[in-house]
Amino acid sequence: MRELAPDEKASTVIIYTPTMLIRGDIILRENMRVSIWLRTQGVPNFIHLYKASIIQLAGSPPRNYSKEEAFIPTPEVIGFHLAPPAHDPPDYDSSELNRRMQPAQVLAGSFEIKSSLRVSTAADFAASLDVMNTSWLSLYDAEIANPYVPQLSMSVPMLLVRPNKITIGLL
Repeated sequence: MRELAPDEKASTVIIYTPTMLIRGDIILRENMRVSIWLRTQGVPNFIHLYKASIIQLAGSPPRNYSKEEAFIPTPEVIGFHLAPPAHDPPDYDSSELNRRMQPAQVLAGSFEIKSSLRVSTAADFAASLDVMNTSWLSLYDAEIANPYVPQLSMSVPMLLVRPNKITIGLL
């Protein structure tokens, strides 16, 4: 990994694509919240990872790769979060009125995510999805599994997913 500038930090993240699970280090400005980085302006076309561990799920059996550096096309990313045990504070105000947590099971590629969505108490969930105009959706208290990697069982307080690349089932 390259030397960090005084205003930079390295953070370990986990990235999900339709056919891969990737863990590696990213370098961001010290003042950036890693958990919501993909929502910010100026996100590159490729996510540059250092010390990347890649599990390719396309084909049987899954294949493992290790790369000193890897470049993941940002449009292919369907899920993103800090690697546990690291976490950022929640991206919402818990005292906000008229909001509740809706339990959901989300399918993102071959990944199964049991989690909660923060939704309005005043609007129908289906109507909220129809008018949603966001590139990334936050899921909370997520349990992540994959049938092709049975040993994968991960709990994270928050992750970002692309709403146009997932299937949401309400619980």
